[in-house]
Amino acid sequence: MRVVIAEDHALLREGIVALLREHGVDVVAQAEDGDGLVRIVGGHKPDLAIVDVRLPPSFTDEGIRAAIAARERQPGLGILILSQYVEPVYTAELLESGEGGIGYLLKERVGDVRGFLDAVERVAGGGTALDREVVAELVRSRGDRGGADALEALTPREREVLSLMAEGRTNAAIARAMVVTNGAVEKHVTSIFGKLDLPATDDDHRRVLAVLTFLRAGGEAAA
Repeated sequence: MRVVIAEDHALLREGIVALLREHGVDVVAQAEDGDGLVRIVGGHKPDLAIVDVRLPPSFTDEGIRAAIAARERQPGLGILILSQYVEPVYTAELLESGEGGIGYLLKERVGDVRGFLDAVERVAGGGTALDREVVAELVRSRGDRGGADALEALTPREREVLSLMAEGRTNAAIARAMVVTNGAVEKHVTSIFGKLDLPATDDDHRRVLAVLTFLRAGGEAAA
């Protein structure tokens, strides 16, 4: 796996680089701003870009803008956004394409080495990895916009599965969280795809589309 990193805080950037290299991930280039990110993506053709959402000079949305620009130039590039705060509008914008390879984590999650590395692998492989707090905020922010019709056909259990899918969890991880068998989760996922009328493409892509439907509708998992 080839990775580039765009982060203006040198200590955090070097810490992430050291962590990834220690676990066999090839960090091929680093940048401190959005223009630098686009440049190194073009020059190194990585599998994944890890990007701070706020980069110089204005520290607003340069990171996300650069990530989107980089992905337009290299379709299929995985984008893992790191942010100090929950800013769901940026996650939603990345997801709007319906493509996989999208992640959004709070920076504090880097300290959970196993979870962070798992997110890196999932996003580089075309999956999603959304921070639980980001998912919760996305649901809250979209809950008053209507569009919940798409979720009405789902059972409470299926909504719970879909909520966990939105966090980027695998079927096995969902099974552990819900204390059910892998087979039970697979049946729920298949049912979700059918009820949401998702195209019969590969499962990773359909998972992204299902998550996007969930976030658009402001779905809530069963208590």
